[in-house]
Amino acid sequence: MLDASPGVSRGELKETELPNGIRVLTERIAGVRSVSVGVWIRQGSAHEPLERRGESHLLEHMVFKGTERRGPRQIAMALERLGGSLDAFTSREHTSFQARVLSEHLPEALDVLADLVRSPLLREEDLELEREVVLEEISAMEDTPDDIAFETHAEALWDGHPYGWCILGTRDTVGSIGVPTLRDLHDRRYRRGQLLVAGAGYLEHDRFVEEVRRGFEGVVGGSAPTVPAVSLETPPREAREERPGAQVHLLFGSRTPGRGDSSRFPLILLSSALGGGMGSRLFQRVREEMGLAYTVYSFQSFYSLAGVAGVYVGTRPEWGGRAVDAVRAEYRRLAYEGLPADELREVKNQVKGQVMLSLESTSARLFRLAGMALYDEPRRTLDELLQRVEGVTAQEVAEVAARYFDPDRQTVLRMGPA
Repeated sequence: MLDASPGVSRGELKETELPNGIRVLTERIAGVRSVSVGVWIRQGSAHEPLERRGESHLLEHMVFKGTERRGPRQIAMALERLGGSLDAFTSREHTSFQARVLSEHLPEALDVLADLVRSPLLREEDLELEREVVLEEISAMEDTPDDIAFETHAEALWDGHPYGWCILGTRDTVGSIGVPTLRDLHDRRYRRGQLLVAGAGYLEHDRFVEEVRRGFEGVVGGSAPTVPAVSLETPPREAREERPGAQVHLLFGSRTPGRGDSSRFPLILLSSALGGGMGSRLFQRVREEMGLAYTVYSFQSFYSLAGVAGVYVGTRPEWGGRAVDAVRAEYRRLAYEGLPADELREVKNQVKGQVMLSLESTSARLFRLAGMALYDEPRRTLDELLQRVEGVTAQEVAEVAARYFDPDRQTVLRMGPA
């Protein structure tokens, strides 16, 4: 039997690295009867060559078409018959498979996840069917105006970098990917890549590690794929996309540092103050005072090398100019004034409350646990995370606002009727 390194413990957060390089993390949560468990593979759309965009997402779909031990219906029913759930997603930098079950069914959940990751059949006849499913997914995105607006804005913002590519790929690239390509990707990343397995809920760390060791025995450690270098210093751009519809979709955004940078927490507070709820500056100004939009909010994403902070507004075409001016004015106030002490106190309380409320589910705890490991962050307890938010100073906020919320630094997209 393989030997594992001694578990590293930090309160209820524990980690063990198996000899084959798989990292195993758990968080035991008292007072629940369920467990959320997931497997993360370091492979996403940002690691793909231009001509094979969408291969990571297509492979994620294909593993559900059958394994050496289970057919597609058996995969679908394996945990549903127990009252559990099974899901997967592909992101810019990772592919993940997750399950949520009663704690007594944790061995079954880990067995299904290990089977999916290790032993998909990847057959030609299945690819022809699943390719059509993905093409329908692309069609659904294209028929959803705000979805296509976000994709178009990302392309403009990242200007050719893979962070701006659609995770689904294109019709041409998805249509050209064959089984040999998917098998090669699976062999390089799922069998010889960097894998992480995490669980949160009612579980015991040592027993969890033993189940993972059994399920993933034979997987060989490997190196992580790399993301092309990216600059944070980009000139502002204005893009227009003519598209029929009743609204013009307005997107603003700028590149920010990645998840591990110290500016992440000031950025979170600034984004929340700008458009993070009904009391935010943009909601009050654009919707309540000016009546220009039903939907207006800020957004942000953090990747390993960079991130994005931005704003979305949907409004009538004839009001687009006024909405742009209003958003730019709020950007300018933040960039030149930062946040006054009373507003900074309020937004800290808001963010801390949102964090605490969001982490009342085992699934949210699972994603937080995995995120810390995937991005090599310090493993903070909830109290330490809240202290980090509380410790952000007005000076830090002002410096970050001046750098990333300057209205003249934004990439702006206007998509809608001429």
